[in-house]
Amino acid sequence: MLLLTLPSQPNAVRLRTWRTLKALGAASLRDGAYVLPAEHAEPFGRIADEVRSHQGAAWLLGLSARSPAQQQELVALFDRSAAYAEWETSLEALRRELAGLGETAARRQFRGMTEALEGLERSDYFPGAARERARSTLALLRREIDLRFSKGEPAPAGGDIPRRDRLEYAGRLWATRARPWVDRLACCWLIRRFIDPAARFVWLRDVADLPDGALGFDFDGAAFSHAGSLVTFETMVLAFGLQDDARLRRIGATVHYLDVGGLPVAEAAGLENILSGLRTLHPDDDRLIDATGAVFDALYASSGEPA
Repeated sequence: MLLLTLPSQPNAVRLRTWRTLKALGAASLRDGAYVLPAEHAEPFGRIADEVRSHQGAAWLLGLSARSPAQQQELVALFDRSAAYAEWETSLEALRRELAGLGETAARRQFRGMTEALEGLERSDYFPGAARERARSTLALLRREIDLRFSKGEPAPAGGDIPRRDRLEYAGRLWATRARPWVDRLACCWLIRRFIDPAARFVWLRDVADLPDGALGFDFDGAAFSHAGSLVTFETMVLAFGLQDDARLRRIGATVHYLDVGGLPVAEAAGLENILSGLRTLHPDDDRLIDATGAVFDALYASSGEPA
């Protein structure tokens, strides 16, 4: 339990304290008395230190329930059911709007919903059915978006990622789903830049039509695809022993965020807008990967240390 008497000035300290407590999901027993589960209470110490440094008063105390009923009352203070319900209402609104959205806008809004759920989960200290229901509905929406805009989007596979010898992959025919988007576009650039400069690509309307001898990527059953939490670009970087290249790791983080969400990357929004524009300009997939390859070349160059 954190007991606070906030300083009257500066007002910025009061605002910062309130915002931090709200972000933590701290429960309020009364004005100036806040509680968190002990294993999540470390930030209370930093709040107390700042309040004292501005001549406020702060006490950080252990709090134990005196009975099972009181324990239930304390746990009830952290009930996030209303917040999950509000989040689900926003998700349903996005689902209704989906028919009128382009792929870039739909995936951008989906990432926003993903980040909102992750933020809610960070302060859900006693998770239950509401969290599991939210995760399930988010997964269903992801599937709807993939079916609408990216038929054949791969499901993550388990297992180790075997190491490949780049010398054995020269002059090959590579195949992926037609109208490539971020992950596949990045893979095409990676293949030509680091693995197979003479690579030729075939664009599949149906992955069942994979030509004999072609190397598939970014679909279920392909030679290279999603693995665990990694998108196809990241698995190829690992498979070909390129993971020590910090610039490729940075691009991988950007591709990961744009493809499946996760930690935001500063350049992600700009890259998404550029790739979206180029895909509109180039209905031919061969021309598209030529144009986007130059973008990834520039991104790779800009990710290095300044001269």
